Amino acid sequence: MSAAADENPLAEGLRLRRRPDPCILVIFGASGDLTEKKLMPALYALAFRHLLPEHFGIVGAARTEETDDEFRERMKQAVKDHARDEFKDEIWEPLAEGMRYSTLDFADDKGEDALVETLTKLDAERQTQGNRVYYFAVPPSAIATLVAEIAERRSAEGWIRLIIEKPFGHDLESARALTAEINEHFTESEVFRIDHYLGKETVQNMLALRFANGIFEPIWNRQFIDHVQITVAESIGIEGRAGYYESAGAVRDIFQNHLLQLVAITAMEPPIDFTADSVRNEKVKVLKSLHTPGPKHVVRGQYGRGFVEGEEVRAYREEEGVAAGSETDTFVAAKLFVDNWRWADTPFYVRMGKRLARRETTIAIQFKRAPHPPFEDGAAEGLRPNVLLIHVQPNEGISLAIGAKVPGQGMTIRTVHMDFLYGGAFREGLPDAYERLILDAMLGDATLFTRSDEIEEQWALVDAMVAMWQRDKTSFPNYAAGTWGPAAADELVHKDGRSWRRH
Repeated sequence: MSAAADENPLAEGLRLRRRPDPCILVIFGASGDLTEKKLMPALYALAFRHLLPEHFGIVGAARTEETDDEFRERMKQAVKDHARDEFKDEIWEPLAEGMRYSTLDFADDKGEDALVETLTKLDAERQTQGNRVYYFAVPPSAIATLVAEIAERRSAEGWIRLIIEKPFGHDLESARALTAEINEHFTESEVFRIDHYLGKETVQNMLALRFANGIFEPIWNRQFIDHVQITVAESIGIEGRAGYYESAGAVRDIFQNHLLQLVAITAMEPPIDFTADSVRNEKVKVLKSLHTPGPKHVVRGQYGRGFVEGEEVRAYREEEGVAAGSETDTFVAAKLFVDNWRWADTPFYVRMGKRLARRETTIAIQFKRAPHPPFEDGAAEGLRPNVLLIHVQPNEGISLAIGAKVPGQGMTIRTVHMDFLYGGAFREGLPDAYERLILDAMLGDATLFTRSDEIEEQWALVDAMVAMWQRDKTSFPNYAAGTWGPAAADELVHKDGRSWRRH
């Protein structure tokens, strides 16, 4: 632990969890951006903090022809470009010694045989005892084939864990089919469906905020909360991913997973303990309770030309690889209701989109106004309702808006903010979500991964929304890049006498 952490009283008593068992991490799709920008930097960060197993290896597998040395050099540059820690040879070299590459065509048995041979040799060299973590950074269409090949060549020695990237399927039917194909060979406890939002410190802090503090849980309900707003905004476009985005759209890319997971964590009941099944059981109950929104409660959008951070950007239909008349959504807003005792009639306003005014992910809990402020007329004119604002990204922290007296004569009330920022309180850089999730998978801890029934409930809601859009077409583009989405999204909230927060 760093010297800064040692001097910080908030860091006192922190202990490392047990190290994972010896194992090899196999990355399918190792030639892609995810491996270079996220996975390898995360593994380096774990090595930097001595959290990886003592006996550990990494095997990259992809269609691209590459030697072991070329793979190591590419990963070394990826760490230098994207890791949060300074590059140190004494950290990198032991990690690189256990790195191998295997050229693999997912439909070619010869490639699978070569991969098995590589793993067997590395097992003997690194003493990893046959334990495997397979990371699927590949399209959903390739997953079933790879899973079957892994199962066919599974040795009697060691355990296997599968980390599967989103999207898990394209709709409810395909998600169920993929689950059935995986379950032919592996148990649910061996499958880790990753949603990197669940690995973010501030998302996890939602659980601590609610269940470690006696002041919040008694008022975390419809009696005291007026409404909830959740925003997942990105200023970037589709970043050259037209092939994927044209078939997915915003509703499948972000709404189905990240956004609905934030709703579930915000609305869930207290779990009986912090085991994987207890936490996920409560999230599933929320997802089952979500009322499918009608046409008047859902808005979809697609960005046109505009300005983002002073730079002119093109419309979605002008992006390379996008059809000139594309009907793909890049923005979704909805008014959701959780039909249970705690949240009945309390609206959850949610929105997410590409090419919005700025990048931010926030959860805003707006409380009801005080029933009878005893002040003179105008004394509290600038007072806004109490709001608990959770900043998930980019500036991780929590802010509570309260009313306070303005200094001076008379009683004038204004809104002030009590702020907690992670960087200021703990004086440590926040770990990337992939660090936590990869480590958890190695440890066999599935708490922050989604279960098959969660996936199915999420897809059921999305399928209903997509079916509704197919009946009621929207004219695109309907918002300019660099704004906060279509005018209809503002109207969705305004007609209830409320407005979106402008943070």
